[in-house]
Amino acid sequence: MSYPYQIKSLEQYHADYKRSVEDPEAFWGNVAENFTWRRKWDKVLDWNFTEPKIEWFKGGKLNITENCIDRHLPEKANTPAFIWEPNNPEERVRVVTYARLHKRVCQAAQMLVNNGVKKGDRVCIYMGMVPELAYAVLACARIGAIHSVIFGGFSAQSIADRLYDAQAEFIITCDGAYRGGKDIPLKSVIDDALVGNRTIKRVIVYTRTRTPVSMIKGRDVWWEDEMEFALDQLEKNGEVNFPAVEMDAEDPLFILYTSGSTGKPKGVVHSCGGYMLWTNYTFVNVFQYKPGNIHFCTADIGWITGHSYIVYGPTSAGASSVMFEGIPTWPDAGRFWDIVERHKVNCIYTAPTAIRSLMSYGTDPLKGKDLSSLQVLGTVGEPINEEAWHWYDENVGKGKCPVVDTWWQTETGACLISNMAGVTPAKPSWATLPMPGVQPVLVDERGEEITERDEHGVMKGNLCIKAPWPGILRTTWGDHERCRTNYFATYPGLYFTGDGALKDADGNYRITGRVDDVLNISGHRIGTAEVENAINMHSGVVESAVVGYPHDIKGQGIYAYVIYNGHHGDENLRRLDISLTVSKIIGPIAKPDKIQFVSGLPKTRSGKIMRRILRKIAEGEMENLGDTTTLLDPEVVNEIKHGKL
Repeated sequence: MSYPYQIKSLEQYHADYKRSVEDPEAFWGNVAENFTWRRKWDKVLDWNFTEPKIEWFKGGKLNITENCIDRHLPEKANTPAFIWEPNNPEERVRVVTYARLHKRVCQAAQMLVNNGVKKGDRVCIYMGMVPELAYAVLACARIGAIHSVIFGGFSAQSIADRLYDAQAEFIITCDGAYRGGKDIPLKSVIDDALVGNRTIKRVIVYTRTRTPVSMIKGRDVWWEDEMEFALDQLEKNGEVNFPAVEMDAEDPLFILYTSGSTGKPKGVVHSCGGYMLWTNYTFVNVFQYKPGNIHFCTADIGWITGHSYIVYGPTSAGASSVMFEGIPTWPDAGRFWDIVERHKVNCIYTAPTAIRSLMSYGTDPLKGKDLSSLQVLGTVGEPINEEAWHWYDENVGKGKCPVVDTWWQTETGACLISNMAGVTPAKPSWATLPMPGVQPVLVDERGEEITERDEHGVMKGNLCIKAPWPGILRTTWGDHERCRTNYFATYPGLYFTGDGALKDADGNYRITGRVDDVLNISGHRIGTAEVENAINMHSGVVESAVVGYPHDIKGQGIYAYVIYNGHHGDENLRRLDISLTVSKIIGPIAKPDKIQFVSGLPKTRSGKIMRRILRKIAEGEMENLGDTTTLLDPEVVNEIKHGKL
């Protein structure tokens, strides 16, 4: 399979970028010709950022799974689509060819239909990193159901909130999941999430850990039994094939919940046509994928990175993708490098958090590992610091592999700003140049475009995008007004990313981090309001305020200032109690790294918490706190400074 739209030189990048901005309809229409459509589109692009209303390939009909599976079968039936590396390195690796993927996805599609799932229904998927998770995702897409994958680390309360918001009627889960040295009891978490739920009709349970589980008659069924029955049905028809349901290019493909600046998670909606094209285009270009290469994205499919660069991007390109169930430091810190050596991985794509964590073990885990197959290194999830960039480049890539530093978000579908491996220049800790079709702009607080540079030739401002790209979110599920206010109302006529950025004289961008009330913890976005709500659920807590602070491994840590009712008992025990409350309500990923007990919070006379002051104290900046005269009680700031952890 060739990719006529793959950029091969810096000159071609500049030419394609120019064409994509000057005539986006002709440019993307030309790229779209390389995919399988049931019906050609009437119009490539129709949009305004006011409502917002964004439509790509309007009137086009397709099914994304025909592009991810069926069209590859004549030439790639025996090519691996997924190479599954289990948590325990002693367990058997599973290789899923495109022929097997087709069979399993058709079985799973029949299974879903047998259990009452229809086009447009929402199916929640809460599973460990097993191939069956990919089958479930693609089976939903094949029948036109909307999948909503929830990361296996979220709590019962978080799942319940998402089920309610999506009005989901079906769940696919596992009895349990393995993650490093832990067994995570997924089905029992689902059972807790379903207490009081009135919409769920069916829970399909895949056996992974053989953890004892409760199976409710009439609601819960076993994956294995249902798949076997579905296979019998399909074989009676002469071939194991479930015809893909025709979808409109703008039909929703999936909902993925992301933390917002308010406590309630928001369901980002991506569409079938534009998302397919964008994940494929960025996968082929950023990583300079060549047929036959082995791509290893270390993310979990519960996050957008796993959706786009384990499932949809690679399979739509007919690529071979490693799917890893475990964690990088178990059973030891050489696990990634064992996988690279065993499967002759050509590209590894991981988070700066993982790189920093591995750095802390030194270079011994790399000794004796054959990493000569590597051609491309990638980073995702947060800005990478220069020290980690160089460590990755020198010790993993041996100075021979381009490092692609990709910037994007759940809402963007796939990469927006990144160098392309070996084609466009890299610059340590800079995301560099925008992808074709992406038109970034830096603005000040008033939304005025920034034109002035500092003495180093650098501009600094809030990062916005002027025009839509095919993978942009279409709405937030069930609440289009929230989509408008979150992304399009801050700076009218622009999509606001929520990030600050620098731009150098060569047009390269460096992301400086969030400028809104969202934290980036190990590459995962968590709203401060969501964490505060969870802390405030603890019976002893009167009020709390949460900010981010620099963390050596995670990039950003969570620093919580807590007003506690009464002072009896051990302070450390109180901290553990609060952390457990947050784990129960959101999940362990949102546990505060530091909890400082305070008697008050710096508030304006109107009652607004001055998080700017708390952020500076958490970062260790005690002197330049700005004007504190407008505070209701300026003295509280001194108390907080003295008690800093």
